[in-house]
Amino acid sequence: MIVNQPDCRPDRIKITVPDRKDKQASSEQNAASLAAVEILSGKSRRRGLAKLLPFLGPAFIASVAYVDPGNFATNLQGGAQFGYTLVWVIVASNLMAMLIQSLSAKLGIATGMNLAEHCRVHLPRPVVWIMWVLMEIVAMATDLAEFLGAALGFYLLFGMPLWIAGLLTAVVTFLILALERYGFRPLEAVITAFVAVIAICYIVELALAQPAWEKVAWHAVKPGFAGTESVLLACGILGATVMPHVIFLHSGLMQGRIVVREPQQMRRLFKYEVIDVVAAMLIAGFVNAAMLILAAVVFHNPDHETIKYTIETAHKTLPMLGEAAKYIFAISLLASGLSSSAVGTMAGQVIMQGFLKYHIPVWIRRLVTMAPALIVIFKGWDPTRTLVISQVVLSFALPFAIVPLVVFTARKKIMGPLANRPFTTVLACLVSALIIALNMFLLWQTIFGD
Repeated sequence: MIVNQPDCRPDRIKITVPDRKDKQASSEQNAASLAAVEILSGKSRRRGLAKLLPFLGPAFIASVAYVDPGNFATNLQGGAQFGYTLVWVIVASNLMAMLIQSLSAKLGIATGMNLAEHCRVHLPRPVVWIMWVLMEIVAMATDLAEFLGAALGFYLLFGMPLWIAGLLTAVVTFLILALERYGFRPLEAVITAFVAVIAICYIVELALAQPAWEKVAWHAVKPGFAGTESVLLACGILGATVMPHVIFLHSGLMQGRIVVREPQQMRRLFKYEVIDVVAAMLIAGFVNAAMLILAAVVFHNPDHETIKYTIETAHKTLPMLGEAAKYIFAISLLASGLSSSAVGTMAGQVIMQGFLKYHIPVWIRRLVTMAPALIVIFKGWDPTRTLVISQVVLSFALPFAIVPLVVFTARKKIMGPLANRPFTTVLACLVSALIIALNMFLLWQTIFGD
């Protein structure tokens, strides 16, 4: 149910710069925004990559969720069991992610409001409270998986006790989040650097593994399965693609970053942000495909029963590519966990501010959200099982993010000149229905399956 809504047209939005404790950060942020506005108005002399740079960043932060530690185990198992067969699933899921993240970015550009704020304004109050509680649980579940992944990366890389690795993860993520006080560009740069580290690690590992690239190319475009188990695993890869917290976060990253009011400039801005989304998601898609391809080369043996590979067992067996391979793998896991944990905390901030108009210091949120992960570590519970439980929570919450996004971006009264075209709305509905159906199937399979 959608209640009567106020006019959120872009021409009612004032150009503002977010408050910062550091005046220099505010000045630098304002300069970056003005440079982007000059490009959109055709007054800038920048060319090529220099013309694109002011618009890059938000999608790279969001893309971290697509290469978080939860992806490692699924992709490893997919390659180990079925070789290159499921590469096409990663390609398809990446295309769907591009669409959903583009809609989220467009919502922030067109309205100056994030998805959580729109839910607060347009939905009944009881629904808003239910969604806020659910999304806070999602934020904690997300951080649980990502914090554990980073701690596991420290553990595998340095051999330190897991509880020390957990405390070190807490310190490093605090330092990453502290960059926010210097403006959005330093934080975007650090997160993008983490994504680059993950990608470089897998480029090196693929060079060591030397996969059959002609088979990879064939299976990237040819849908196919290898029995019932491969169908289930394909559902796992596809269904867990879009994470609810980054749908909220991406709209929040865009709402005050570059604000323009002219319809033509808004369309140009959206085109630049689509490039940002495509570039970031291509890198994330490459990393996921590389995980699966690596597992296919190293672990797949169709003549023997396949071992259920976890992150730990993969790390132990990768030295067959050379001793350096296991350290490269651990570095990629560490970069994934640290960056995605920081991004999860940012998403939690957007969710609370949007639903409740209430803001708490980021260090308090960091302490609260990392508490469950530290409890798991100190209790000695199975990290892999904990990751599975966190994914169940995310699957349950996904409809509460994706359905409002499609509904709001389709409304001209909300979106103005950036409202979805009928074809885009139909495509978004089909993709959303598929993602939700797969997540519900995964939820049922996890709870009631063998």
